[in-house]
Amino acid sequence: SPEHSLLDVLRQEVKLTGTKYGCGEGNCGACTVLIDGEPMRSCITSVGSVTGREVTTVEGLAENGHLNLVQKAFVENSAFQCGYCTPGFVISATALLSKNSAPDISEIKSALSGHICRCGAYVRILKAVQQASDIEGLA
Repeated sequence: SPEHSLLDVLRQEVKLTGTKYGCGEGNCGACTVLIDGEPMRSCITSVGSVTGREVTTVEGLAENGHLNLVQKAFVENSAFQCGYCTPGFVISATALLSKNSAPDISEIKSALSGHICRCGAYVRILKAVQQASDIEGLA
């Protein structure tokens, strides 16, 4: 049904479970996906509203089985504890770096401001995004 949330369809019908249910209200960032390259909360986006648009989940970031720069940097910096929020952070950081390969710390914080990490891994998350931007800037 077009009214179902994109999150429910991704997880239950398409079986892409990397995108997480956090709050169901678009406040925590766990459900973030890219829609035409823009980070959006899939829990408050109807599947009907994305007809004909490109939807990218965290599973779609790795190409040919190779993690993207942000995913690699998160692993290298242990930028997670439980990992539940990680897909949303990775999606938003990837979107940021696709538009700005050398963001400053305030731009990184702004891009990630809608995300909640209940484990408190924020310092490592910021470090990972900075590392990915340093590598991106060299590419």
